[in-house]
Amino acid sequence: MMFFYVLTTEFIMKKSLIALAFGTFGLDIAEFAMMGILGSVADGLQISITQAGHLISAYALGVCVGAPALLWVRHYPLKRILLLLAAIILGGNLFAAVAPNYWTLLAARFVSGFPHGAYFGVASIVAQRLSGPGKGAQAVSLMMAGMTIATVVGVPLGTVLSTGISWRLTFLLVACWGLVALLGIRIWIPRLDSLPDTGFKGQFRFLKSPAPWLIFGGTLLGEGGVYCWYSYIDPLLTQVSGFPASSLTWLMIVAGLGMVAGNLLGGRLADRFRAGMVAAMVQSCMVFTLLLIFFFSPISWFSVVLMVIGTAGLFGVGSPLQYLIIRFSKGGGEMLGAASIQIAFNVGNAVAAWLGGLVLHAGYDYRYPALVGIPLALTGAVLLFILHYRYERKL
Repeated sequence: MMFFYVLTTEFIMKKSLIALAFGTFGLDIAEFAMMGILGSVADGLQISITQAGHLISAYALGVCVGAPALLWVRHYPLKRILLLLAAIILGGNLFAAVAPNYWTLLAARFVSGFPHGAYFGVASIVAQRLSGPGKGAQAVSLMMAGMTIATVVGVPLGTVLSTGISWRLTFLLVACWGLVALLGIRIWIPRLDSLPDTGFKGQFRFLKSPAPWLIFGGTLLGEGGVYCWYSYIDPLLTQVSGFPASSLTWLMIVAGLGMVAGNLLGGRLADRFRAGMVAAMVQSCMVFTLLLIFFFSPISWFSVVLMVIGTAGLFGVGSPLQYLIIRFSKGGGEMLGAASIQIAFNVGNAVAAWLGGLVLHAGYDYRYPALVGIPLALTGAVLLFILHYRYERKL
C-alpha cells in the first residue's frame, strides 16, 4: 500500500508542476519576446522604437505593482489565487493582441505584467507544498522550467510569428498559454488551504531580519551583474565574436539550453547541499565567467562556451533563492517574499541594461558591459556568502 501511495503522490506532483510550468512558459514569452518584436510593433502602430520600448517598461511596472497586490487576496486558497492570476495572463495578453492603438497596448502591457511576480511567488509556495521531503528546491526548479524552455521555444516562435505574419499573434500565443495554464491548474492542482493570515502588518514582519534583504540584494546585484553582459549579447556575438546576424537564432537557442540546464541543476544541488551556499558558489563562478568573456569573447567558439556557462549561471541561482526566501519568510510573509524576488530580478535587469548602456555610450566596445558587471556580481556573491554563514546555517 505504501508503494502505491508514493507512486500516486509522485504522479500528482509531476502533473501539478507541469500545470505550474505552463504559466511560467507563457509569462517568459510575454516578458522577453517583446524585445524581438519591437520593430514590428513600431511599424504596425506607426510609433518610434523609443516609444515601443516603453511597452517593456510598462510590463516591468506591472510586475512591481502586482507582487505586493497579492496582500489583498492573501486569505484566498492558493489554488484560487493561481486561477485568478492565470486568468489575468489570458485576459491581459488577449487585450494586447487586439489593442487598436499605442496607449491601449501600453495599458495592456501593464496588465500583462501584473500577474508575473505574483504567479512566481504563489507557484513557488505551491510547488514546495506538493514536493516530497528534501525535494523542495527541485520542485521550484521544475515549476520555473517553463520559463527557461520558453527561451528555447516560445520566444523564437513569438518572433517568427511577428515577423512572418503579425505581432498581434505573439500576444495571442501568450493568451493561449494562459488558457492552457488555467485549465491545467483547474484540473491538476489539488485543493490547497490558504496561508495563515497574520494580518496586513504580519505580511511584512519577516523583513525585520537582515536575511531576506541579503537574498534580495544578492538577486538584484548578482543577476544584474550578469545581465550587464547578457543585455547586449546580440551585438557582442556579431560585432566582437564575428558571427553573422543570420546565426543569432540558433545561438539564442543554445543560450536558452544553458538556462534550462542551469535551472534544473541549481534546484537539484540546492536540495542536496545548502541552497544559499549553492547560489553563492554559482554567483562566484559568474564573476570569473564575466572576466573571461571580456578577454576571450573575440574567439568565436570560446564565446559560445562562455555564453552557455553564463546563461546557466544566470538561471542556476533562481530556484535556490526562490526556495530560500520562502524559508526565511515563514510565519505569514511567504507570499510577499516569494513574489518580491521577481521585483528584485526585474529591477536588477533594468539597472544592468542602463549601466551597460552608459559604458557603450562612452565609446567602449561590447566587451565592456561584462567588465562593468563584475563588481555587481562580486557584491552579490559576497551578500549570499554572508547569508549562508550568518543565517542559513542556523535554520
